[in-house]
Amino acid sequence: MSPRFGRVLTAMVTPFDDDGALDLGAAAELAQFLVETGSDGLVLAGTTGESPVLSESEAAALFRRVRESVEVPLLAGAGSNSTAHAVELARMATDSGVDGILTVTPYYNRPPQAGLLHHFSAVAAATELPVMIYDIPGRTGRKVATETLLSLASEVENVVAVKDAAGDVRESARLVAQAPPGFELYSGEDALTLPLLSVGAVGVVGVASHWAATQLGDMIDAHAKGDVATARRINAELGESFAFESSDDAPNPIPTKAMMRVLGLRVGHCRPPMVGEPPDLESRARGVIEGLG
Repeated sequence: MSPRFGRVLTAMVTPFDDDGALDLGAAAELAQFLVETGSDGLVLAGTTGESPVLSESEAAALFRRVRESVEVPLLAGAGSNSTAHAVELARMATDSGVDGILTVTPYYNRPPQAGLLHHFSAVAAATELPVMIYDIPGRTGRKVATETLLSLASEVENVVAVKDAAGDVRESARLVAQAPPGFELYSGEDALTLPLLSVGAVGVVGVASHWAATQLGDMIDAHAKGDVATARRINAELGESFAFESSDDAPNPIPTKAMMRVLGLRVGHCRPPMVGEPPDLESRARGVIEGLG
């Protein structure tokens, strides 16, 4: 069976105009471009979408405008380190016409696992939409334990997936093996998609899919057919893309916006504090595209 939200979901950047204002027309154009070039679904106002610097009203407007523009599954970022605020965001997103909620681990305050269980359960209770947990301890400071994810998957009906950016393939394999039927694991780190496919991931919520969705989809399809050699070849060809999408001098989503500008899309630049783009970044983006042929 096909994954609930598709195989290749793109965590879409949020376009801003030259003055730094939300550009809804450009967002619609970008969403259409991503769908036309191989994205099965989109995540809006996630980390790559600069959720920390979007107001609630901007996020709601973004959800509605993209919903009017494309028919693929849309997941709305609705995460906060305040449970009450995350609940409010989930309710707002539900009213915006999206198809699911992506909610990240509460960041900075590093709650215990019991607190994470309460937090995610409260967010899920605020919506009838399916919920994907986003586990990214490198940014949040707290890993969602496998036992916590298993409890959520078993006890909370609409917690249906995890975006796994924890970087622990052994624990990912244990989660897939013990989760109830229908619970899905998506790679949340492009460079680990192939290893995660080998232990049961159904797809990727990606960044490089802004410009390489077709290749990622081909890699996933090849692996599903048992053609591991082809999957490994495609993964190797995408190595430069994976390295480009985030680095110390240009963390995600700065490089992705540079790449979109190189491809002729109106996305603008990132809002502070994600500023200080290296002067050669667009040149590096062109090199990545040339390398992909």
